[in-house]
This record gives sequence, C-alpha cells and structure tokens, in this order.
Amino acid sequence: MRSLLLLLPLVPAVLSEAVNGSESLVWGAYRPNLYFGLRPRVPQSLMTGLMWFGTQNYQSISKTRHTCEQGDGLDSYTWTNYDAREGGIQIIKDSLNNVKLTTELLKVPGGDHGGSWAARIKGEPINPDIPSRISTIFYAGLDGLGGIDMESEENENGVDGPVVLTGSSVDLDEFTLRIVDGPDNSGVLNGAHAQAFADRSGKTHVAGFRIPPGTIWQAKDHILQNIIQHAQGVIAPYRDPSVGQPDPSFVLQLSDEVYSGSSLYAIQKFFDGPFQFDVFFESASAKQKLTSTTLEEGIKAFKTSYDTRFDKLFPIPPSYQTSKLDSLKEFSKAITSNLIGGIGYFYGTSIVDKGFAYEWDQDDDTDEQDEDDKKKGARLTEPKALLTATPSRSFFPRGFYWDEGFHLLHVGEWDNDLSLEILKDWINLIDDNGWVAREQILGEEARSKVPAEFQTQVPTFANPPTLTMAVTAFIDRLKALSPGPSEQELGLDFGMGSSQVVMSDQKPQSEIRSRYLSDPELSLGYLRSIYQPLKRHYDWFRRTQRGQIKQYGRKARSRTEAYRWRGRSKDHVLTSGMDDYPRGPPHAGELHLDLISWMAFFTRTMRDIAQFIGETDDAAAFIEVEKAILDNIEDLHWSEENQMYCDVNVDDEDESYHVCDKGYLSLFPFLLSLLPSDSPHLGPILDMLRDPEHLWSPYGLRSLSASHPQFGQGENYWKGPIWMQMNYLALSALHKTYAAQEGPYQKRAQEVYAELRKNVIDNVHKEYERTGYVWEQYDAKTGEGRRSHPFTGWTSLVTLIISEKY
Repeated sequence: MRSLLLLLPLVPAVLSEAVNGSESLVWGAYRPNLYFGLRPRVPQSLMTGLMWFGTQNYQSISKTRHTCEQGDGLDSYTWTNYDAREGGIQIIKDSLNNVKLTTELLKVPGGDHGGSWAARIKGEPINPDIPSRISTIFYAGLDGLGGIDMESEENENGVDGPVVLTGSSVDLDEFTLRIVDGPDNSGVLNGAHAQAFADRSGKTHVAGFRIPPGTIWQAKDHILQNIIQHAQGVIAPYRDPSVGQPDPSFVLQLSDEVYSGSSLYAIQKFFDGPFQFDVFFESASAKQKLTSTTLEEGIKAFKTSYDTRFDKLFPIPPSYQTSKLDSLKEFSKAITSNLIGGIGYFYGTSIVDKGFAYEWDQDDDTDEQDEDDKKKGARLTEPKALLTATPSRSFFPRGFYWDEGFHLLHVGEWDNDLSLEILKDWINLIDDNGWVAREQILGEEARSKVPAEFQTQVPTFANPPTLTMAVTAFIDRLKALSPGPSEQELGLDFGMGSSQVVMSDQKPQSEIRSRYLSDPELSLGYLRSIYQPLKRHYDWFRRTQRGQIKQYGRKARSRTEAYRWRGRSKDHVLTSGMDDYPRGPPHAGELHLDLISWMAFFTRTMRDIAQFIGETDDAAAFIEVEKAILDNIEDLHWSEENQMYCDVNVDDEDESYHVCDKGYLSLFPFLLSLLPSDSPHLGPILDMLRDPEHLWSPYGLRSLSASHPQFGQGENYWKGPIWMQMNYLALSALHKTYAAQEGPYQKRAQEVYAELRKNVIDNVHKEYERTGYVWEQYDAKTGEGRRSHPFTGWTSLVTLIISEKY
C-alpha cells in the first residue's frame, strides 16, 4: 500500500495520453552510441550523457567510458528491462575499474512538451575485497535556439548539495535539471596529500563551456581537456619525486569555472565504494516535482509491470525442453530490452553522390540521373530526422534499411505503435524518385563512427526491401483481431499499476501501444498515408533494378520481371546485404535470385495494402505482377541440373548460364514462402538445408555450404558464418507454411523446424552466458560469437523464435 500511495502523484501524468500516444516517445535513451545518453526526439535540442573513469591511478582517465566501443574491455552492458514509453534498467560491468554500474530511467509523461524523467546512476564494487574508486561525469548541453544556465551558487572549490540547471528551448519550453546525491555516498577523503586538498574533497565539481552549435556530441573532448588543463596546474608543485604525487582523485577534477552563455555543463562526482545519484528533468508544463522516493518506487512498479507483460507477450512454450528455463527467460528479456533500448534518434545531413556508377552499371537503360546530377559528385543533403533501431550500439549506431525490417518484426510484437512510428520515419525518407538510402548516416556524430569509404550513398543503389515485412506484420495483426473483452476488462492491463484504471478515465499504457490496432479509422488512415510513398518506392525498384531477359535469348513467361542489384563491385554486392557471398563476375546481364524473390514479397505486400485500403484496381495489377515474378523465378532461376535455385550470368560468348553456389541465396524462394507446399522443388531444398555437408550445423544454418571451395575464405563474412535473421526466415517459413500446410513434405518440415529451432536457441543462449553478449554472427564450425557485439539488432529475433512469434 505504501508504494501505491507514493505513486499516486504520477498516475494522472502516466495516463494523460488519451489521444497522442507519440507523446510518450518524445524522450528516451536515444543516444544508443553512448553507454547512457538521453535526448528528446527533437532536432537541435537538449542532449545528456554519462562518462566515468577510475581514480586508482592517473592512467585510468585515458580510458574514460563514454561511447560504446568494441575494444572497451567491459565485461558486459545490457538493458535488463527497457520500454520506450516507461523507462528501463541497464547493468554495466566494468572489471577494469572494479565497478558494476546500474542506470535506471523512469519516464513521467505530463504537460505539453514530452513529459519529465528521472534517472538514477548507482555503482557498487564487483569485487568487494579491493578498492572501487570512480569519478562520474554527467553532462547536459543545448543545441539550437534556447539557453541553459546553472542556478546553483558557484564556488571555486566545488558545490555542496544538489546542482540545478534551468533552461528553455522552442520544443521543450522551460525545464529544470537537478543532480542530487544519494544518502550514503562516500567521497574520496583520504589519500596522498589529502590535507592540502581538504577544501575541494567530497564536493561536486562543475564546468560550463561555450561551444559551437552542433558540437554537443563532442562533449567528452571539451570535458577531458578541462580536467587535464586543471590537473596540470594542480600537480605542478608536486613534480619533485621526493614529494610524491597527490591521489588522482584530488587532481583529475573539473575546474569549477562556468562561463556566461555556456551551452554545455558538466557535473563531476568522486566516489569511494558504493554510490548513487539521481538526475531529474522536470518539464515546467508538467507542473510536478520529482523526488528520489518517487523514482525508487516508480522503478519497482515499472519492473513488476514489465516482467508481467513480457511473460504474457513472449512466453516460452511448454514444449520447449531446457534445464535453464529461468536463464533463458532472462536472456530473452534482455535481448528484447536491448533491441528497444538501442533505438536512436538521429538528425542531420547525409552525403549523396548522384553521379557514381560502376562500369557495368553505366549507360544502363535504368539510369535515371540527368547530366547535371552526374556532374555534381558527392554533396550534403538537407538535414532529415529518423527514429531507428540500431543493429549494434558499439559498431553500427545508425539506421540500416535491410536490418530495420527485421527489427520492426520484434518491436511490433512488443509495441505495435512504436514500430509504426519508426516505419513512418523511414517512409518519410523516400524521395520524389522513390529512393531511400540503405544506410542512414545522419549528421556528424553518426558519421564519426563510419569509415570514409562507406559514408556516401548513391541513388541507384538499393537494399532488400525489408520494411515491407513490418507492413505485412501490421496487417496480419489487424486481421488477427477478433471481437472480445479488452485487456482491461480481463484484468490484463500492464500499465504502471492495475489501480490506474480505477483512478482515471484515460487510456492505459497497453492501449497507447496499440491505438492503431484498436481504432479501425486510425489503422486505415495510417496505411493510406504510407501507400503512395511505398508505391513510389516499389516503382523505383522495378525501374532501376530491372534485369535483362530478351538480350541474351532467355526464355521466360514474362518478358519484364527480372532483377539485378546495381552497385556491385568485383567481389562484393553490398546492396544485396550479403556482402561477399559468391556471385560470379560482374556483368550487365546478371540476374539475381534474392532480388527477384524480394520483389515477389514486395509485390505481395503492396497487394495486401491495396486490398486493405480498397485500391482494387491496383490490387489486381499487383496480383498479375506477382504471378509473373513467380513464373520467372521458375523459368530463369531454377537449375534442373543442380536441383537448386541460382543466380544467372552471361559468359564470354554472351550465353546465359546459372551461377549455383549452395547457401542462403539458394533458399530465397523458400525463405520468403514463395513456393507452394506441394512444389516439387521443396524436397531438394530441404535436403540441401538439412545436409551437414552443406548448410546444416548444430548451431544453425550456415550461410555457405561447408563443401563450397570458398567456404570460410577471404573476409569470411557471408561465406559460412551463421546469421540469425536468415535462420529466422527459415524457421518462419517452416512454421507458418511448410510445416503447417498439407503437402508431401509437411512431416519433414516439422522435424527440420523443431531441430533447427532448438539448435539456434541453445547456441545463442550458450554464447550469451559465456561471453555476456549476443553477436553479429556465429562461427560455422564452433558456434562461437563473431564480429561486432553487442549485436542486439536482428540477432534479438531469437526472442521471437523462442516464443514462436513469426
């Protein structure tokens, strides 16, 4: 009862979003490239971040933690619970500095500017038998119109008590930031020359900086430079080795200088042993004061509601046998939380070169760029905004087209409307010609994590149109709805407490996540709003990626439906998403099996939308195109000799021939459920898939046959390693189509499905337990995690595999 009473002041705010559910998505951990960074979904606005370093020696400051890095030496960092509308709990284990950090975020909707929030940063020694001495720096900076000031009284020796910042901006209006110490913190009071620094010990140190607009993301550089410059002056009297150096905690401090007109403020604390401090962002329009007690009780309530809701949405079926049920459940919860906690908001320019083309793409009849565009070369575009789930916080903190569709399958199961918000942002990026860049590298901060050779995007280059999977999933959820009692009526509402329904007439959190499912007018309006841009995008694919049929005497029922990825180099087809997969030599006459399969899926999606919104003429046209594509997959890409689907190329005699490399590519008509259940080709596909000499392994399906001469060679990116999104597609096709529908291979499909699912789940879970991370890919021979980590983008699809949500 006591916790409920403490939460009463929050209830009206939490329930205030009767109409505009996107208000609860204004604030978030939208700087996923940082271990902990908060910002609103607003261009040029307030940005915050956390830094820390150990003070056990002077060298530790050179390894200050701030941006997520592959080689950071952290044991792990993971959101154990995260909801985009309510908040989250993250645990960071840093053995190098002997500290386990926990960051807790509680979002408090209310007012007219995205609400307020509270964050708690706490730490404790990993090994209590050795010292754990940490300096934390929390910073806040304001870009764009507005201002921010420090209200706390300045002192050259530091600040006692809370640090208070006030500010305002066009989108956030007036706000207050308060940084408040916990009750039981121990500062660093003892150490070499402690007496000489008694006036500054145990205090909070601050600095205010005037920095150029658009550079808040470089806060670490400004802050560390200030600390080093201050340290150089402090340590000067102790240069004599006989005197001995002061304890690093007394030297590596901010200067306590705040310049008028500062746009960036840093607040530094020093701790010896366990600690905690709270940060409160209070929107003036919300008219409510947040307290440490409210934060503590709110996080407890959030965790309880999160766990209950997760168990309902992503249960582990009783049929799945494991001795590690509790561990598997926590793992599934963590990868879901990390996917959603890895959503970022990006705003800025892109680099686009409209004139670039490889020699085999030049003078192509699909080239739609005019001469003026070709002469311009690489240039910056107008700034754009994107809310997107990022594949890897450390290695790929930006938007990827081909990844996003898979992300949204998972996000949509947790929060339907959040997935539609992200999808709409991508749809808004489709230009007048129908193109959208496959990598969204928006702004200087995003570009700072990308090698120069990958920064420029080209408007004739495509990527697998996976966004259509998110649209299809939404339509499937709409179709699955049936009349019946609501979650609220069944007592299954998972907001911040069941008592909310009694105390307010507003909609609970569960309905805010599914407004588009519960309101037919909203869902219809949404699909209509994305239909024309998606149709423009679809037409762009058919126009710019069309392949050649009649030029090489190829026989096919359709004279138009064939496709080729533009933008391939000699050894890579980056545009396909399967970068170094064997393809044969580049040629203008190539035809690519995966692309024509994606176009069949895209066409099917467009048909579904057209039917749903009543565009009957369009729907009929899409049905005709889909049939033509499916016919041509058979006519152009099936190799009777090799009993598999293949790419097509042209030899030196201008003769067409099949390029047959057993691997993921060969499976595409099966992976996208384009084959009927009674197809005679399904048997050979299942044989190849299940053969240990080819794709089958105890850890999942390999990307390239183990018997292929290029298996494991070169970069070995798509030449053997196991990828989760492709295994998900295989499992989805088996579960929903080939194991579910009657046909000559139904029983075989059921057996393959059960075995493959167990192999995938067991291996990814095992590697998570062993390493603390999920990985970009898994070794084809050992199952060990490989490449970037944590990779809680499409690898988090394992949650859907566990709960059989396909």
